[in-house]
Amino acid sequence: MPRIQGVDIPPDKPTHISLRYIRGLGPTTSLEVCEKLKIDPQRRAKELNDKEIAEIAVLLDKEYLVEGPLRRVEGGNIARLKEIKCYRGERHRKNLPVRGQRSKTNARTRKGIRKTVAGKKGVKDMR
Repeated sequence: MPRIQGVDIPPDKPTHISLRYIRGLGPTTSLEVCEKLKIDPQRRAKELNDKEIAEIAVLLDKEYLVEGPLRRVEGGNIARLKEIKCYRGERHRKNLPVRGQRSKTNARTRKGIRKTVAGKKGVKDMR
């Protein structure tokens, strides 16, 4: 199982698909990496030799923002938004959807399990 940038990439998939398991590499970028290094994107990842794996690692380290450094940059951006107390930063702080999605009825993934609030179950209407 080839290991690049601390990520085990799946050996039985084509190289351009396997590279997508690295955070920061998508379809276009993974094909671009294969093209720059003149690696056939359809070759299986297990067929890559150590030299090619090392070349991929060096190229990613030099020219692309992937894995750890990318996570640091993203975290820094979110921390900045929280610090300046902008709307997006406040949504991040409250663990609510940030990009304008409806949150009254949906957003369970972001909000977590329902927290029931004591309601007005036994209260009668006094008119």
